[in-house]
Amino acid sequence: MYKNFLPDEFVKDIFHITPQTLIDKGIKAVITDLDNTLVEWDRPEATPEIVEWMLQMKNAGIQVMIVSNNKEFRVKSFCGPLEIPYICQARKPLKKSFYKALKSLAFEKDEVVMIGDQMMTDIFGGNRSGLHTILVVPVAKSDGFITKFNRMLERRIMASLKRRGMIHWED
Repeated sequence: MYKNFLPDEFVKDIFHITPQTLIDKGIKAVITDLDNTLVEWDRPEATPEIVEWMLQMKNAGIQVMIVSNNKEFRVKSFCGPLEIPYICQARKPLKKSFYKALKSLAFEKDEVVMIGDQMMTDIFGGNRSGLHTILVVPVAKSDGFITKFNRMLERRIMASLKRRGMIHWED
């Protein structure tokens, strides 16, 4: 069961994921979480660095789609100016939103990567859907109520994974 929470990769932030590293793995599309993965959960718009990262992906021919559990107003106001497709109120880790994203992107599972900051939603859902998963460190130190609860569970899962020798990255 614990292996469903284990990401395929762990990186410090989204900027450690480059178009070339994805292309080298045969990846043609990225599904990414929004809040605390790309920007702080309370930041309404993309930073210039995120805009540049998105542009690099686009220029390399890698499609990006945001799949978020947040409400439509939040996700649409972020994605609209960037002209990025999205799924809001995704109810991750349920598989339905991941399959919907795959259908929209029109790629096979092995050509798509899921990037997120939460093991309980992004990684668990991505793994259950058969996607390559990448866990990033949350960009914000604060979280909403539900996410705080998830983080508490994640700390316990991580401790268990470490004890079992299944993770090898630093805290």
